[in-house]
Amino acid sequence: MTVSPTATHSTTPAGNSPARVLFASLVGTTIEFFDFYVYATAAVIVFPHLFFPSADPTSAMLQSFATFSIAFFARPFGAVVFGHFGDKIGRKATLVAALMTMGISTVAIGLLPTYATIGVWAPLLLALCRFGQGLGLGGEWGGAVLLATENAPPGKRTWYAMFPQLGAPIGFILSAGTFLVLGETLSNEDFLAWGWRLPFILSVLLVIIGLYVRLKITETPEFQKAIDKHERVQVPITQILKSHKRSLVLGTFVALATFVLFYLMTVFALSWGTAKLGYSREQFLVIQMTGVVFFGLMIPVSGILSDRYGRRLMLVLTTIGIAIFGIFMGPMLAGGLGGAFACSIIGLGLMGMTYGPIGAALAAPFPTSVRYTGASMTFNLASIFGASLAPYIATWLATTYSLNFVGYYLAAAAVITLACLLLSSEQEVSG
Repeated sequence: MTVSPTATHSTTPAGNSPARVLFASLVGTTIEFFDFYVYATAAVIVFPHLFFPSADPTSAMLQSFATFSIAFFARPFGAVVFGHFGDKIGRKATLVAALMTMGISTVAIGLLPTYATIGVWAPLLLALCRFGQGLGLGGEWGGAVLLATENAPPGKRTWYAMFPQLGAPIGFILSAGTFLVLGETLSNEDFLAWGWRLPFILSVLLVIIGLYVRLKITETPEFQKAIDKHERVQVPITQILKSHKRSLVLGTFVALATFVLFYLMTVFALSWGTAKLGYSREQFLVIQMTGVVFFGLMIPVSGILSDRYGRRLMLVLTTIGIAIFGIFMGPMLAGGLGGAFACSIIGLGLMGMTYGPIGAALAAPFPTSVRYTGASMTFNLASIFGASLAPYIATWLATTYSLNFVGYYLAAAAVITLACLLLSSEQEVSG
């Protein structure tokens, strides 16, 4: 069933310039991921002490990781809600709403009273704000990828789709860099008393910049054509479940290894490295920031190679590399400073190679009328299976068995992803 266009005419709006499109897609995801990673870092070094007081540090850490995981369960809801409006009303307006949802939730975290002030209400309010973050990011990613790909010239869809992916490493560097500066300039007492709040509150400045840029763009040409041809559907999610279940399931597990790899290399590694391997917080943030530089560098490399040789081939080869890396991850991470740097560089370099083409690959199987919902759902369902419990599972494996089993967990995820890639056709991945 189609819906009537909101426009009273079929004149296509003036095109966006490539620079404006790519910057608008990049700036939004940078802000969203900055907000998301600020929470991830605080979940390791702040929240266990201030929101989950416990005589057992491991128990407090696991409770903090539990609130961290809430956002991943919220993301599919964000994908459905924002995807619905993104496929019916338009990419631009929906992206603005997603950015506002994320920004308000993040600033609110910076203003929350702690457990010492309001008791059990503190972790409950923290969990609510974390849900809001997940809701916003669930709607942001798909729209940003479509903003890029639906403005891309022929043969350049992966290259364009790689720009919003760059928001992840840039957001991470900004987040880790902020905590690193605060750690160097404030005493531990001042940091825990009020310093940790600054990254959350100051994110409002980034949101203002993002909104300004987003409001300057026009609707994507492909969605405008869908309006003109009356191709929009009433309820996109029902159309996805009716006609595109295969793409939804395969896409979810094609992205599985991507999520497991990233959250093991960032959240779990920071937690285990500082708590069990003897690294200081500042020292390990430097290790991670070095790895994230390689993450960022490999994203455009993967975009170029994917447009030249095919997304499916690049994802297959990279996933094999992730499986091999998983076997050696534990010994490398525990192998002293040099091993930790090598682990971070190789692991996050592989992350760049898989993350670059994944956006275009997940959007490819879905028609324009349901593409926002479809791409967002696959990406965010993958976040549940691959990321939400990854730090928790990894901590349990390392504590119960050994650090090596965390790597085996990563390798197993890569095998599942590889199987789904092999079951997918070239058309389903490359469009």
